[in-house]
Amino acid sequence: MPSTSTDWSALPPEERAKAQEDEARVRGGFWRKLKGGAARVPFASDALAAYYTAFDRETPLRVRAGFLAALAYFVLPIDGIPDILPMIGLGDDALVLVGAMKMLAGHIKPHHYEAAQATLKAAREEA
Repeated sequence: MPSTSTDWSALPPEERAKAQEDEARVRGGFWRKLKGGAARVPFASDALAAYYTAFDRETPLRVRAGFLAALAYFVLPIDGIPDILPMIGLGDDALVLVGAMKMLAGHIKPHHYEAAQATLKAAREEA
């Protein structure tokens, strides 16, 4: 898990503030949400690949900000459809994440998916 925050200074002030907020939200809640059951959903690998892409220093800054915005929605405790509702609770999260991934797919590299698969495998073995 990345430990240093991103230098967002190259972004305009309004984008910088949003990216910093999204990064803080993702850093504070992503792993907790994944361990809380989201690792069992079909798009968990995609969420993890997006996470690894968002914190990869080789990923362009605006792309990182886009993935962090989608992941910040994913970790929000209260969103459009509460996650506690069976089957549909994570559906809105999946739609936001899939939308971001379609727009930014060229930046997700095989090593991001490999890291995601390894992390999920380890989490499942640990459970």
